[in-house]
Amino acid sequence: MPTFSATSTAPVNIATLKYWGKRDVKLNLPTNSSISVTLSQDDLRATTTARASDRYTQDKLWLNGTREEIEKKPRTLTVINELRKARAEMEKADPSLPGLASLKLQIVSENNFPTAAGLASSAAGFAALVNAVALLYKLPHSPTELSVLARQGSGSACRSLFGGYVAWEMGSKDDGSDSQAVEVAPIGHWPSMKAAVLVVSAAKKDVSSTAGMQVTVHTSTLFKERITNVVPQRFEKMKKAIIDRDFPEFARLTMADSNQFHAVCLDSEPPIFYLNDVSRAAIRTVEAINAAAGKIIAAYTFDAGPNCVIYYLEENEQAVLSGLSCLNGVSGFPQVSAAASGDDRWSQQLAAGIERVIMTKVGPGPQSIDAELAEVSS
Repeated sequence: MPTFSATSTAPVNIATLKYWGKRDVKLNLPTNSSISVTLSQDDLRATTTARASDRYTQDKLWLNGTREEIEKKPRTLTVINELRKARAEMEKADPSLPGLASLKLQIVSENNFPTAAGLASSAAGFAALVNAVALLYKLPHSPTELSVLARQGSGSACRSLFGGYVAWEMGSKDDGSDSQAVEVAPIGHWPSMKAAVLVVSAAKKDVSSTAGMQVTVHTSTLFKERITNVVPQRFEKMKKAIIDRDFPEFARLTMADSNQFHAVCLDSEPPIFYLNDVSRAAIRTVEAINAAAGKIIAAYTFDAGPNCVIYYLEENEQAVLSGLSCLNGVSGFPQVSAAASGDDRWSQQLAAGIERVIMTKVGPGPQSIDAELAEVSS
C-alpha cells in the first residue's frame, strides 16, 4: 500500500471576547461563548503534514523538529481517534475505499511563531492537525463539524477552523456536540481590520492556560458574574458590532473584555499574572492614541500572556502607527513619523520591552497546500 499524505496550514485567532473556564475539562466545554478575529497566515500560521502508511508501526508526532511522546498527549490522541472513527465509518459504508483508518499516522507540525508564549499556538496547531488528517481521510465534514473535534484538543482551536470573524458557541449538551464554532462574518465583510502584535516575550508563560482557567473557575468570586451576566450580553453586542462594522463599539467591548478577563485572573487564588509592566505601558499608549484622535481608533487585547494585540482599521493606520512610533527600530515595525506626545513615560517603557512586532490583518481559515513538511526519521 502506498503512503498517503496531506498538508494543511491553519491560522492564529485572537479572541475579542475571551474564553476562560471549562464546565467539562475532559471535553473542553467552555463556561461561556467567545468571539475572535482570524489573523492572516502570511504572518502567523501552523503547518501540519499527516501521513498514513503500512510501513508505520505506531503513531508518531513531531512538533517544531522535536519528537513528542504522543502517548503522553491524551488530547492529541482523542482528536486522532475521533478522526479515525469518522474514516472507519466511511470505509464501512463504502468497502472500495482504501483502509486508511487501520494505518498508523506520522504527523509533522511546525509553527512560524513561538510556541506556548501566549500567541495562540495550540489553537493554530490543533486546527492544522485536524484539517490535515481530515484531508488525508477525505472526510466530508464541514468546518463547524471539524471544529467540534478540534475543540477537544484545544478549546480555542475550534475558532481557527474559520477565517474572518468567528464565534464559538458554548452549547448546552453534556456530550459537547453543540459546542462548536460558526462564522459571524467572512473576511470580505470587514476586510479593513488590521492588527499589530507586540511581542513582549517569546518565553514560555509561567502558568498555562489550562491550569490557569481552572484555578479561576474554582477560586475567583468575580468569575460567576462574568459568565452569568457580563459575557452573554457582550456576545450579542460584539456580533452586532461586527455585522454593523462599528469599530468604536467593537473596540470598546474588546478592551473591556480583555480588562475583565485579566481581572478575574488577578482575583484567583493564588493570583495569576499574565500581564507585566510592558503590557500596561501598551494599554496606556493605546489610550493616548485614542485621546489624540478624539475617538476610538485602536483597541488593545491580551490573551493569557503579556503580548499586546492592537486592532485598528486600515483607514486609521497612519494615526495608530504614529502613536506607536516609539517602536521605530524594533524588528517588524515600519519606520513611521512620530506623533506629538506630552508624556513619553509609557512609550519609553514600551520601546524598551518589545522584542518584535508582527504587522498583520484579518485572514482566511485552514488551507490545503501541496508542499509537505519533510518526513522525520525515527
